[in-house]
Amino acid sequence: MTKDAPDDLIRRVLTEARTIAVVGASPNPARPSFYVARFLAERGYDVIPINPGQAGGEIDGRTVYARLADVPRPIDLVDVFRASEHLASVVDEVLALDPRPRALWTQLDVRDDAATARAEAAGLDVVVDRCPKMQIPRLRIPPRG
Repeated sequence: MTKDAPDDLIRRVLTEARTIAVVGASPNPARPSFYVARFLAERGYDVIPINPGQAGGEIDGRTVYARLADVPRPIDLVDVFRASEHLASVVDEVLALDPRPRALWTQLDVRDDAATARAEAAGLDVVVDRCPKMQIPRLRIPPRG
């Protein structure tokens, strides 16, 4: 669960995921959470924006939900674009889901070792302080079919 997550873990997480919830998604095209979500959608992932201030609206044509628990379908991967001090509460939400996502991903500079350790102890694959928009091309992960 470090920035040095092995490539095989990163590859597996990104290959197995179909549905990705982007926590902290922004409607602002200049924000990293917007263009990373768009990149993932263009690669064939089912992207679900999570943002309480935008709930009920759309971001880049996708329905926005206030909380992970509001999403009406199973989530495979939760990609977190919130500040580190909010990560523990996001992990609480993730661990309360049924079915539980397979993986938790924190974006660059998003880190709370205690929170990610809880997710890992609960059986989730955890990738910390990485960006899937950088990892997908680096690892040559093909688009979803």
